[in-house]
Amino acid sequence: MEELMEHAHKLMDEDLVNNPPHYNKGGIECIDAIEAMLTQEEFVGYLRGNSLKYRWRFRYKDFIQDLKKAEWYENKLMEVLKNETA
Repeated sequence: MEELMEHAHKLMDEDLVNNPPHYNKGGIECIDAIEAMLTQEEFVGYLRGNSLKYRWRFRYKDFIQDLKKAEWYENKLMEVLKNETA
């Protein structure tokens, strides 16, 4: 039973990290709207800042979820930078 609960929490964390429902209103993901309104340089700064924020606070909040969120922003940053050089 404990194993099942751990698995359920892991699945819920994934959804809150990768696709939180409160960031997808009105048919557009919030991150896509932010990217559209910023320059490339500004968006890179935004991604870097958010990664730092989640790494900074991970000890004081939900440490696993915050580290996953930081990783998400870092992966997005790598994606953006790869597309920039392609």
